[in-house]
Amino acid sequence: MKFKKIKAFYYIKAFCMLAYPFSLKRKNLTKILSDIDKDSDEVKFRVNYYNKLSEKQELPYDNRTIEVGKFKLKNYSSAYFFDTLEYIRYFPKNNRFSPLFGDITYTPKTPCIVKTRPIGSNNQNSVLLNLNKFRHFNFITDPYQYDNKLDLLVWRGHVSKLKQNRIDFLEKFHNHPLCDAGYTNNWEGNPDWKKGWLTIKDQLKYKFILCLEGVDVATNLKWVMSSNSVAVSTDPKYETWFMEGTLKPDFHYIKIADDFSDLEDKLTYYINHSEKAKAIIANAHQYVNRFRNKKREKLISLMVLKKYFEITSMSSQDNS
Repeated sequence: MKFKKIKAFYYIKAFCMLAYPFSLKRKNLTKILSDIDKDSDEVKFRVNYYNKLSEKQELPYDNRTIEVGKFKLKNYSSAYFFDTLEYIRYFPKNNRFSPLFGDITYTPKTPCIVKTRPIGSNNQNSVLLNLNKFRHFNFITDPYQYDNKLDLLVWRGHVSKLKQNRIDFLEKFHNHPLCDAGYTNNWEGNPDWKKGWLTIKDQLKYKFILCLEGVDVATNLKWVMSSNSVAVSTDPKYETWFMEGTLKPDFHYIKIADDFSDLEDKLTYYINHSEKAKAIIANAHQYVNRFRNKKREKLISLMVLKKYFEITSMSSQDNS
């Protein structure tokens, strides 16, 4: 059973985009945006969640802002470039936008297209698109049933001085009887905390999988929530296209304190109440299913960008 996507296929498809005349895509935009689903509560909610802009404002003329027609691969990371190009190519070439790529943990002063943003009510200048999705958006089919899994929490990941929460966790739980946890990178810290790398399939043998934020979001949260294991996490501080800010603690995932002080009690409780754990898994599956409709994901992405261009006063009728 396959648990990881093949990167070569992603790039073959991505480079094929460059060969397709963008003018044909722009002619299809009106047709796509006429989809009957655009007026559904789900679509409207998600468009306005990703793009919270409400007051018109022009983008500054700076080195970050670029015209759609001048958006070139050589200037950006390939994954971010292709994931943006997939949707930006539907809009006029002289529309201007501000891409802000990477692990963004702050809200910019002007409206930017980002992968991540801080969760909160004052993040409207961070307009979310599903960027770097090959790495972050990986849903799986779990071959194991919850009841047949180990009564343990598993975690593998990278640690560094930028990820103090992970260091704090390992300091407390690297040798705990309910945890199989360790770092896998070449970190200069405690070598006793280092453990061998585990595949996704290896980790699926455990009932509980820890999802710890790194510089921004926890990369494994999406595939864990699509599995038959339970995601265990502190309250998320950052969010992506997955809308981590809408997740409900102890409903979509098992919430633990930021200092991990209640982790042992939470694990013990759910080990002894399997029906509660299975309910969280069912809720997580239902949440994940919101993102499986490719046609709707495309519609929402284009509507987010359309709203962005309209509000930043740069929408154009020029379809050349």
